[in-house]
Amino acid sequence: PGLAADLAQALKDAELSARGVVLCGNEKFFSMGFNLPELINLDREGMRNFIFGFNAAIHDFYVIPLPTAVAIEGHAIAGGTILGLAADFRIAAAGKKLLGLNEIKLGLPVPYLALMMLGQKVSHTTVLDVLYHGEFVRTEKAFDMGLVDELVAPGSARERAVDRIKTIAGYPKGAFALMKETQVATLKAQYAENHAEQHERFLDCWFSEETQALLEEAASKF
Repeated sequence: PGLAADLAQALKDAELSARGVVLCGNEKFFSMGFNLPELINLDREGMRNFIFGFNAAIHDFYVIPLPTAVAIEGHAIAGGTILGLAADFRIAAAGKKLLGLNEIKLGLPVPYLALMMLGQKVSHTTVLDVLYHGEFVRTEKAFDMGLVDELVAPGSARERAVDRIKTIAGYPKGAFALMKETQVATLKAQYAENHAEQHERFLDCWFSEETQALLEEAASKF
């Protein structure tokens, strides 16, 4: 829950004063994704508020009229990978760091917005591989799959991401904003039309008996 609120505030601040956005984690985790021990205790209304808020923050990051990048030095687990998909550029450190969407193993669909963003970034074959197998992969394989745009030495992802954004941020802001608006328009419209129904279907899966058992087991390992 904190991730969505923090990201929403950061984006508001950035749009007012910045020319680009770089999101960083640490060398252990870029993002652990959803905090299952906390979420597992929510009722449907509480979980609905979370899933709508999380997706709204990811959507705002995806459409913000500024160049964006994520610097992935640590693991980007599930929701962390979703956060990365919303950026214009994903810079990852080589090594034993993992990315992926494991929702299917927990009885969940990959959230609607994430699924659409994934389809923009990788081939259809890779989409099916990611969605239906639910495996975490090392950053080198993620680069080969197209999930990561650039692979760099450990410890240098943040610097490289900042440099990449600096270059674009030096160009006239209006031109970039117009091009990005065009790039995101189709997905933005599709999401606006369908997201409410899709979120409810996600919640149906979340609160199914089988999925609740899998989530409880996963939460116990945090």
